[in-house]
Amino acid sequence: MVLLRGVFQFSCFFLLIIVVCCSPPKDHIKCSSKNTNCTITNSYGVFPDRSTCQAAEVAYPSTEEELISIVAKATESKRKMKVATRYSHSIPKLVCPDGEDGLLISTNYLNHTLKIDVEAMSITVESGVTLRQLINEAAKAELVLPYAPYWWGLTIGGLLSTGAHGSTLRDKGSSVHDYLTELRIVSPGGAEDGYAKVRELKDGDQDFNAAKVSLGVLGVISQVTLKLQPMFKRSITYLTKNDSDLGDMVTSFGNEHEFADITWYPSQRKAVYRIDDRVYTHTHGNGLYDFTPFRPTASVALEFIRTTEEAQESLSDAAGKCLGAQTAILALETTAYGLSNNGILFTGYPVIGYHNRLQASGTCLDSHDDELITTYCAWDPRVKGEFFHQSTFSVGLSVAKSFIQDVQKLIELEPKAMCGVELYNGILMRYVKASSAYLGKQEDAVDFDITYYRSKDPLTSRLYEDILEEVEQLALLKYGALPHWGKNRNIAFDGVINKYKNAKEFLKVKKVYDPFGLFSSEWTDQVLGLKNSVTIDKEGCALEGLCICSQDIHCAPKKGYYCSPGKVYKDARVCARVTSKTNICGEDSKMNICGEEK
Repeated sequence: MVLLRGVFQFSCFFLLIIVVCCSPPKDHIKCSSKNTNCTITNSYGVFPDRSTCQAAEVAYPSTEEELISIVAKATESKRKMKVATRYSHSIPKLVCPDGEDGLLISTNYLNHTLKIDVEAMSITVESGVTLRQLINEAAKAELVLPYAPYWWGLTIGGLLSTGAHGSTLRDKGSSVHDYLTELRIVSPGGAEDGYAKVRELKDGDQDFNAAKVSLGVLGVISQVTLKLQPMFKRSITYLTKNDSDLGDMVTSFGNEHEFADITWYPSQRKAVYRIDDRVYTHTHGNGLYDFTPFRPTASVALEFIRTTEEAQESLSDAAGKCLGAQTAILALETTAYGLSNNGILFTGYPVIGYHNRLQASGTCLDSHDDELITTYCAWDPRVKGEFFHQSTFSVGLSVAKSFIQDVQKLIELEPKAMCGVELYNGILMRYVKASSAYLGKQEDAVDFDITYYRSKDPLTSRLYEDILEEVEQLALLKYGALPHWGKNRNIAFDGVINKYKNAKEFLKVKKVYDPFGLFSSEWTDQVLGLKNSVTIDKEGCALEGLCICSQDIHCAPKKGYYCSPGKVYKDARVCARVTSKTNICGEDSKMNICGEEK
């Protein structure tokens, strides 16, 4: 442990002195000949089912006119298309066209700010503009986007299409798409349209609520206009408390503070409350938020951390994970999670600063090529670094307390079960409001963002596999949670369309905008309920979240993991590590799961 702490401290020191130097992100589109014969992946290097997505060609329009021409040509030949963003941060296969003959349309060069209207307090940008660009451009006019995701490496088109959000219960809520006032979208057209149709939609138009969160199946968003607010300052204080009353606190805390969020460390029985509100602009302070895990990191440090976790997994060393989590969280607490009072040093709470300097971060994207001495971000697939799953879902505010208490019951049974999650900074809880978007949030909710270890071998289970699966199923099945469209494993999307009251209205718009499904794929059709289930039935499928187990073979029986009922949520079916089947059901080994014969 002394060695681990020493290496960790060295890594933190090294990290701090290289924050302006890192290797640029790799291009997630690879082509063998210029822009043809291509493959595409996400920024993490692999999709949930580990498949390789192929395309015949990629196009890089730099103007709307070029975009229209590209869509028209593909439509005339009935060619499948998908939109690719700059960094491809969506975990599911939203970007994958069907087959090998599809066309990728990259928005890399649709990255211009078109207009800032100070009087109307709005900004018009092309869809490939990143959140970071938008924040900076708006700030020049002393305007701000009030609520946004915490990671600034998303493009505007991408974050709108997947319903990305920040945290608040104020105003229209934290979803960026609910501050959209206009958008232009290029969709397939008929011969009379020149095979491409450009629609300009405004708030209040009939199809606007379908286009606000579209999963990319309505066409290519060309440009958008967002409503801004005058520049303001915020005051942030992190307060750590015991989590015993977290269920009681969750609703009241979200209503008390405008930018409230909670980071939960269940195995440590701690919750960190972000007390975060607007203050007058003349309040002294020039704070900056540069979230520590989003900074450049030495590749050697990442390799050490990953190797250590792999060893802990293979040895079932839960105690080692808990010690590592305590050390990592202590370091984050000591450095105020990346906050500074003056852009350099943290001298104490509250941290007060302008909204644009506090709302998002991601300096690991700053590009200076140093041959991978450092990574562009900790999940850079070019080095041995972070490799994880993410389960992110919104539980209705009315039942959030019950969900939290169920998770706490699980922790009482298995106190070390969430140490692995805490190594990835615990469970981030953000607040979201019901949205008018057809595929947006259906009610006010708490979003739970859980990141955890993933093996390079799809048939290898993880430590406390069953606990993480039960938490996931508790949320999705018992409490009817909605998954984040840009994250999650396959099971989160199984039958999900039935949870949206305006799903039929969305599908009607989809049929009008793209009658031949050129912007759809087998995966999006499955998610939207137009084809068979998105789950995959094969050996080990439950380990990767490709299915909920119904047979032992869906787990890892050769390694002692069998399909078993949940510990708290008895209807759950999870891959639990047991010494014999008798331990699960009190029945002989001829039983597959409780009450079901092989």
